[in-house]
Amino acid sequence: MTAVGHDTIKSRRTLTVEGKAYDYFSLPEAAKTLGDISRLPVCLKVLLENALRFEDGRSYKVDDAKAIAGWLEKASSTKEVPFKPARILLQDFTGVPAVVDLAAMRDGLTKLGGNPQKVNPLVPVDLVIDHSVMVDVFGRADALQKNVDIEFERNEERYKFLRWGQDAFDNFRVVPPGTGICHQVNLEYLGQCVWTSTNGGTTFAYPDTLYGTDSHTTMVNGLGILGWGVGGIEAEAAMLGQPIAMLIPDVIGFRLTGKTAEGVTATDLVLTVTQMLRKKGVVGKFVEFYGPGLDSLGLPDRATIGNMAPEYGATCGFFPVDKIALDYLHLSGRDTHRIALVEAYLKAQGMFHEPGRPDPIFTDTLELDLSTVQPSMAGPKRPQDRVLLKDIATSFKSDLTKSLGVPANETGTSVKVEGKNYELTHGDVVIAAITSCTNTSNPSVLVAAGLVARKAHAKGLKPKPWVKTSLAPGSQVVTEYLDKSGLTADLDAIGFETVGYGCTTCIGNSGPLEDAIVDAIEDNRLVGAAVISGNRNFEGRVHANVRANYLASPPLVVAYALLGKVTLDITTEPLGIGTDGQPVYLRDVWPTNKEIADVIAISLSRDQFLKRYGEVFKGPKQWQAIEVDGDNATYRWNDGSTYVKNPPYFDGMTMEPAPVGDVTGARVLAELGDSITTDHISPAGSIRKASPAGEYLGERQVTQANFNSYGARRGNHEIMMRGTFANIRIRNEMLKNVEGGMTKHLPDGKEMPIYDAAMLYKKEGVPLVIFGGKEYGTGSSRDWAAKGTFLLGVKAVIVESFERIHRSNLVGMGVLPLTFKEGTDRKSLGLTGEEIIDITGLDKAITPRMDLSLVIHRPDGKVDTVPVTCRIDTVDEVAYYQNGGILQYVLRGMAAAA
Repeated sequence: MTAVGHDTIKSRRTLTVEGKAYDYFSLPEAAKTLGDISRLPVCLKVLLENALRFEDGRSYKVDDAKAIAGWLEKASSTKEVPFKPARILLQDFTGVPAVVDLAAMRDGLTKLGGNPQKVNPLVPVDLVIDHSVMVDVFGRADALQKNVDIEFERNEERYKFLRWGQDAFDNFRVVPPGTGICHQVNLEYLGQCVWTSTNGGTTFAYPDTLYGTDSHTTMVNGLGILGWGVGGIEAEAAMLGQPIAMLIPDVIGFRLTGKTAEGVTATDLVLTVTQMLRKKGVVGKFVEFYGPGLDSLGLPDRATIGNMAPEYGATCGFFPVDKIALDYLHLSGRDTHRIALVEAYLKAQGMFHEPGRPDPIFTDTLELDLSTVQPSMAGPKRPQDRVLLKDIATSFKSDLTKSLGVPANETGTSVKVEGKNYELTHGDVVIAAITSCTNTSNPSVLVAAGLVARKAHAKGLKPKPWVKTSLAPGSQVVTEYLDKSGLTADLDAIGFETVGYGCTTCIGNSGPLEDAIVDAIEDNRLVGAAVISGNRNFEGRVHANVRANYLASPPLVVAYALLGKVTLDITTEPLGIGTDGQPVYLRDVWPTNKEIADVIAISLSRDQFLKRYGEVFKGPKQWQAIEVDGDNATYRWNDGSTYVKNPPYFDGMTMEPAPVGDVTGARVLAELGDSITTDHISPAGSIRKASPAGEYLGERQVTQANFNSYGARRGNHEIMMRGTFANIRIRNEMLKNVEGGMTKHLPDGKEMPIYDAAMLYKKEGVPLVIFGGKEYGTGSSRDWAAKGTFLLGVKAVIVESFERIHRSNLVGMGVLPLTFKEGTDRKSLGLTGEEIIDITGLDKAITPRMDLSLVIHRPDGKVDTVPVTCRIDTVDEVAYYQNGGILQYVLRGMAAAA
């Protein structure tokens, strides 16, 4: 996507690389008008180029470029600028509803008198099907094939729909199931560092930038590609050519020095970085890494750090392109001319990192000496809660009675598992999974895991029998180098057979535990543990029956599978007894850095990437066999489908939006605490039979065995709205000592599922509000956290603070985000959830961050009025809200232009 624009600043130039000419918008030329920008952080130079390239005097103005250049004056800004990414990346959980919305928009445009085939992505869109595979089968040679077969059986409707979309929409490609995790495919194949497109016979070069409908899109920041996670709602708008307005961010410089010590992994490093940045406070900010320590960080290590930007709260964690990045582009099979273009273009723009250049100017900085990083894990509930490896056992025992709520007199509970020859106790590891994009892209930690497996196997060790083990590589290239090194056989020998290529345990697709283990946990309220090489360990995410979840490097995942407990100090206690009768310790199986490097040197090659990505869009035989409906204009909705359903967003829509008015007579649907994540709000994981969604499926003769997951059913709004706020660990403060998605229907006070109460209120014509605490909406970019909120009838969410993506998504769905003023919150106001709420001031002209009034009608007749801040942050967001949502705004624009 390129716009020639007005070029008022006169920065357009031509760059010739290997005899081929590219037009581009030169930052050095723009500096002649804008002033010296040489020390602007590279991530902001990307934003500046975007403003220059799209400048048209309307959506993009000269003042936008001046505002970005002017950031240097204070190393901060209160200005907002538009941004259009070069491309969009979707995974299937968020991609299916995005394609559903596009299909629904075609229907909506038809009803408004327009041509449905005008609804197409205007920028390249890649959807990678990676979130649907589950670990149903593990620990056996045919686990991969069995899980793929089950995946296709479960997801036939969804996959048929995506195949239709692949043919129906322009600029839309689908990477089939069984290929890899979207972020690793992006890092290894899709990302180009410099993007090109042709407009009017001229080829333009510009930075590769993207939005992704998964928060870990930031992984590609490690390759110098600026991208971050957005909700599906924002992504859909960007697909349709809408610039997304953003405040020019603060940029925190993270200076790295030194080199990591022997035995320290990239995972240890990223957990340290995450803890430091979360403590620093970088929500809504960019982080750019610099300093001499970059020279000792391989590209996969950088990608590991960039991946976890959502965990440390930043919009992105950016590494400028340098020689190490160019070498990675070559290794991973990128076109040699493209690599030459990347180097020439970025050097011409002053965006290529070279030793000796002055450091950029940052809003603030912090520093880490890499040599001080120690082996660590994070848990039991949050990724920023890093614990030194030697302290894990002590930390767990403390958390058991504190954050995990086990009474002190029950901490020693030991339970015989029915039909087994072992007992379970608190802290036994029931899941050990090498999973997630964070680490499965990194050969050093995966080879380390394989070497631990090799040494443990040689000594005769096996995982404890209660541990569910799994290996889910992030791409097929991983299998290539593990096979070539012989490490696949070693991993297989101790139960870490490959179970699938996709995002498995980290997102809750961990599959079932054995019934006897589940019974022992549930009947005795045991706190089972999971050790995973992932990025998320929020409550209820990994598995409904596993309450203590730890993030760890892949070799530690293997080690804990052997140890079987987090209650023993893994640094001093034996992992097991070898076949020679001697205890085997972690130090006996841990590989040296040289051993790891030697294996990588002989096992990883460019040819492996070229081979595996040569037919990346072909897919397995099941994908190739799917028959596609021939009608490419509008989708033929199947009313009986429980997977894909036409959403009601455009029902009754007219060309002119209804005027916005005050919210009056609203009831409180839920009153929630701090750090409510999108995992708490959005439907995720398995669907319980005794739930509104389970009942919906049961009424349609779907057996429980075929319920699949909420993620797989994101294309059906009826199921998703039933699962909104239904997380088993969510606590509604309107109820005492109750977990799960429950509330009171008022004024009768009956306790019931949140969905049931919302539907009763809807029949009664009563609008709803949600109250919450700090950091509301933390976590992944889950559009259904906003869509479900809207469909339940919630008009406003009033909290102390929002996480960036969720606030934006609420606006995109026409839900009003409000924050309390400093010093005021739900507790200081004494809110119980039994109040009736008005929100006034909306009948006036809405402006970004304006003050509104919250009118609280208490049960005793007292009325209080307090000011709140409207967190509609930009002028564009005002327009979206006034239209009832961003999709309605775009659709009306399309119809008007017809």
